[in-house]
Amino acid sequence: MRCNCIIVDDEPPAISILKSYIENVPQLEIVGTCKNVFEAMSILNEKNVDLMFLDIHMPKLIGTQFLKSLTNPPKVIFTTAHKDFAIEAFDLEAIDYLLKPIPFDRFLKAVNRFCDSVNPEIEASENSPAFLYFRADRKMIKVWVDDILYIESFKDYIVIHRLGNPDLRVKQTLSSVEKMLPQNLFLRIHRSFIVATNKITAYTKNDVEIGKIEIPFGSNYGDIISKLSNDSNAFKNEG
Repeated sequence: MRCNCIIVDDEPPAISILKSYIENVPQLEIVGTCKNVFEAMSILNEKNVDLMFLDIHMPKLIGTQFLKSLTNPPKVIFTTAHKDFAIEAFDLEAIDYLLKPIPFDRFLKAVNRFCDSVNPEIEASENSPAFLYFRADRKMIKVWVDDILYIESFKDYIVIHRLGNPDLRVKQTLSSVEKMLPQNLFLRIHRSFIVATNKITAYTKNDVEIGKIEIPFGSNYGDIISKLSNDSNAFKNEG
């Protein structure tokens, strides 16, 4: 299930950053961006909105006052450069309170809290994302999901190994990427590796093979063999 969200912020750069972040989360769909609370009110009256990313310091009416004025508000994640309203925000039952500049991993943590609160199920078939965006080399780079072979973690960054494209180095945690990927197509088999199950060419009790690359199983990642055996996308017999 996809959840409708809006961004309410009077700063265009802040809106742009949030839009780029939201495009990486398959559970969310932007149905509007607003420069003030009056534009937000119009959208809330016309559309079903599940989540609102709400700035605090805006013209005419600040974000906390706007939220108080709503009879049936959506879930809210505050996005602001000011720490002073945090207590009031949580008194208003906000999902989270993000301080600008907002790192992507902190944004994703807030979105996961929202998802936990509403329990949306990711529909893992035709609704799985065809591509994701990753920030690298000072730009957002499109990565087609079907091109991903496996993802490897190195301390504070990851490397996305792709079919027919150069490896992509991204400053992001493996756990945050795991939440972005379609669960029916990818499997974490080690604290440092996520693999695309439909790219597996063979496996043994110790590792999987993707072409000539051997990737080890982690001792703390459950019954990987059983998961692979039950996955119609994976290679089903040991080579």
